[in-house]
Amino acid sequence: MSLFDIFVVNVAAPSIQHDLHASSSILEMVVAGYSFSYAAGLVTGARLGDLVGRRRMFTIGLGIFAVASLIAGISPDNMVLVAARLAQGFGAAAMIPQVLALLTANFSPEERPRVFSLFGVTVGLGTVAGQILGGVLLHLDILGWGWRPIFLVNVPIGMAAIILARRLIPESRPDTADRLDPLGVVLLTAGVGAITAPLVLGQAEHWPLWTWISFAGGSALIAGFLWWESRLGARGGHPLLPLSLFQHRAFNSGLLVNLGFFSFFGSVLLTLTLFLQEGLRYSPMRAGLTFAPLGVAFALSSLKGRNLHARYGRDIISAGAATALIGVIGLAVVVTVSGLSANSLELSPVLAMIGIGNGLVIPLIVQGVLQSVPAHRTGAASGMLTTTQQFSMTLGIAAVGTLFFARQASAGIVSALQFGLYADIALVTFALIMTLFLPRTATTRSAPAPARAERGCEKLAIFDGAI
Repeated sequence: MSLFDIFVVNVAAPSIQHDLHASSSILEMVVAGYSFSYAAGLVTGARLGDLVGRRRMFTIGLGIFAVASLIAGISPDNMVLVAARLAQGFGAAAMIPQVLALLTANFSPEERPRVFSLFGVTVGLGTVAGQILGGVLLHLDILGWGWRPIFLVNVPIGMAAIILARRLIPESRPDTADRLDPLGVVLLTAGVGAITAPLVLGQAEHWPLWTWISFAGGSALIAGFLWWESRLGARGGHPLLPLSLFQHRAFNSGLLVNLGFFSFFGSVLLTLTLFLQEGLRYSPMRAGLTFAPLGVAFALSSLKGRNLHARYGRDIISAGAATALIGVIGLAVVVTVSGLSANSLELSPVLAMIGIGNGLVIPLIVQGVLQSVPAHRTGAASGMLTTTQQFSMTLGIAAVGTLFFARQASAGIVSALQFGLYADIALVTFALIMTLFLPRTATTRSAPAPARAERGCEKLAIFDGAI
């Protein structure tokens, strides 16, 4: 659900823009607003999971997400849709950190590589399901509702997921849980928002003074957040983000790899989807199906990545980043050479390469980072990890989207996509360089799974075997 709703809006963006008469800045808010609130709430969501129970927080997040999806699906205007997208993001922020923490808590170190490989498959399938199934839903035009079913479909799925979660997932919380840090929550959320808002709205507003003030204010708030967390930790308090996490090399390097990869991934899917529909005049379904090679390659390489990582260590992550980089360069070449004559057959091989690369990077980064930190910090680490991913996606959509729309207005959509792809090449290159700073071999934390989760583990294993 969370990944589907990040990417399904890419396919629906032209339809939403036409139906609601949305400007390019409003369209970016519909796309990036979800990722913004998702990113802003993740660390807090992880901490709340530690405090009230991860399964409980997971189901609360599902409920918020389903209600927000209903509101998005019946939105009468732009502002209601943007507000619903922000609420969806907060719902996702409540549930997603619990997924990674529950996987780590309920499976032994020997089982986790396979578990995280399957998690990687889920990432790949959820990502491309947004592109493909979103296109199918738009094509079917259920009851003449156009784009609205892409949100309404989450309501029955969310209800079913809540019921299954309560039956199949054991409750989990650490033996000792830190208290919430309200000031840290305010500083972090406000800082992320102050930096993101001008990125999304600046180009359409022609970069007025408030955008630069917002950048400066956001930077000051983030600096204040880090100062407060350091001070709170030094006096024995309970910081929202334990700065001791940054003492782990794998954690730092993994965050930077995520920064480059997710910035590129979010932006390339948005700009390419707009190119397919507005430039090549593809229908939403055909545009969505064009991404099928990427999704299939992502899923397959995620499954193979576990064994390759066990054999080659960090080098396989670097190889995945290099493969994705070749794919993005190939995409830029296709667009430059073919322009508006490009077709799905030309795009498929380079999209498959991007999928292979991402499948070898994203799941292994998650596995490596969470296994490199102490067990009692997995909630905070997973929250910070996914915060970086979602904020990076927001950053990529906003920054590269700004370049894309500005260039489209002056030089056309082919040139706009070229400019966007040049930025994506730089982002993937940065991620590739950062993989070289990861530990050469994966580390495995030898903490036993909690006894209270054993019964639930059996249920999950049976369910997993059935799949």
